[in-house]
Amino acid sequence: MKYKYIYEWFRYGDTDLGYAEHGLSMRPKPYELICYHCQQSAEKYLKGYLYCRGIEEVPKTHLLDKLCAMCSEHDIVFDEILKQCAALTEYGVQSRYPDEIYIDEGLTKKALEYAKQIKSFAPLKAVRSELEKALSEETTP
Repeated sequence: MKYKYIYEWFRYGDTDLGYAEHGLSMRPKPYELICYHCQQSAEKYLKGYLYCRGIEEVPKTHLLDKLCAMCSEHDIVFDEILKQCAALTEYGVQSRYPDEIYIDEGLTKKALEYAKQIKSFAPLKAVRSELEKALSEETTP
């Protein structure tokens, strides 16, 4: 298994989530970009999970509900975050273009909350822990 490659999916997800959190400190707040990065972070966490579970061809999609359903095939508890995934999905593309979607502060805070819930979701944390352990064993002489 390519532990480093798979771990990079989680690291990139963290970077997207960090950008989203940072966006709240900007003036004016870029709600659309914050929501976009929330969606992107969740997408990367889910894809990282799928790669870790041996899926070699993870679909190139922004549809988080589809990715979540694929994760559910490996662990049914992913159904618990389907609502969050579905809510974030619309920010993957629509939030990038004017007049496609209206996003306000309330929706932005909800998107950030959902992205954080997905990051801290137990099966994703467990996979990340497995990866970190495997990577540390690879680098230990």
